Amino acid sequence: KALPLSLLLVLLLLAPALPVPHNRGLIFNLDTGELCMQSAQCKSGCCHRHSGLSLARCAPKAAEFQDCSPKSIYGVYYKCPCESGLTCEVDKTIVGTITNSDFGSCKDPRGTRLG
Repeated sequence: KALPLSLLLVLLLLAPALPVPHNRGLIFNLDTGELCMQSAQCKSGCCHRHSGLSLARCAPKAAEFQDCSPKSIYGVYYKCPCESGLTCEVDKTIVGTITNSDFGSCKDPRGTRLG
């Protein structure tokens, strides 16, 4: 738990010292692969971490048939939410909602019916 707090302190201390690139801020509008603390910071809308101990980085949203997480209040995901137009079909549980571990698969809600 100390890692995110220390990362926040480093970001706050370095922010005034670093030049701001054009069309991109230090804290928002971050590209894929850049360190983040909340999904709202990322252009993609997904701040992703591999484990509870890893640093979170901006990542692309999940495509159709990929693993996903439903939208969360936490702002950091172990599986990114689905791309626009897709829904994350998941069986939500109380424990999974609290621990941010309810995972599903991205589906097109319009579906493609054969026959």
